[in-house]
Amino acid sequence: MLAEQLWLYGGLALYFVAAAAAVAGGLRGARSFRLPIGLIGAALAAHGVAIVLRWMRLDHGPYVNLFEILSSNVFTLHAAVLVVCLLVPQIRPSLATVLPVLQILVAWILIAPPVDGAAPVTYQTIWLAIHVWLGKIFLGCVVVAVGVGLVVLLRRVRPGRVFPSMPNDLALDELIYRLVFVGFVFESLMLVAGAIWAQDAWGRYWAWDPLETWAFVTWLAVAAYLHLRVTRRPSPAVGAVIVIAIFVIAFSTFFGMPFVSTAPHKGAI
Repeated sequence: MLAEQLWLYGGLALYFVAAAAAVAGGLRGARSFRLPIGLIGAALAAHGVAIVLRWMRLDHGPYVNLFEILSSNVFTLHAAVLVVCLLVPQIRPSLATVLPVLQILVAWILIAPPVDGAAPVTYQTIWLAIHVWLGKIFLGCVVVAVGVGLVVLLRRVRPGRVFPSMPNDLALDELIYRLVFVGFVFESLMLVAGAIWAQDAWGRYWAWDPLETWAFVTWLAVAAYLHLRVTRRPSPAVGAVIVIAIFVIAFSTFFGMPFVSTAPHKGAI
């Protein structure tokens, strides 16, 4: 268990350093961002070892309690940011905006009790894993979109002086739209997989428990943004604000409702 903790806290420290390096690069107008990208890769490697060690020790995936869910999402969200930045090098400067946001979760892990627990019988199904991973991909897309959206908004504060190496706002707005659209596809599939899991676990597809309700609210918010983007074409700044609002709703759904609700959908059953 000591080795597991050392790998975990080493990875968390590297996330913090990567965020600091990204902010420093953003302030000086850097273009390559090789240092924060390398640090994220190293952090993911260390953190991944910690997750695997815990998985082997407890014999279940990282989705039973708050600590495990926070840890796995910190890993997957940083991985999503890294993958998109590698695929779309033009948005690498947005690491200076998105990585500080993710440090909220990193800091939360440090105060969350790392309790051990057994996975309930209702978690013994492949549909849970499918449901969870679809949700992680959705949230990863939204997080990257938020980072790009923050760039658009910061440009309104200091026009022509921040993130000059990134594409113009219209191009960034188009990227945000595509990221959210891809996320919407995965969120829709997440709801379908969740309903199949619920039928298998509790004998019903949908019961409007608090988490299911908030998941549907999140879906409606994303659908509303996509509809507005296609029919009204709001300005990039307005679109960025809407995407940030979607992230707040999704954040509350993923990291709030599972642990304040007493419904069967609660994180630990």
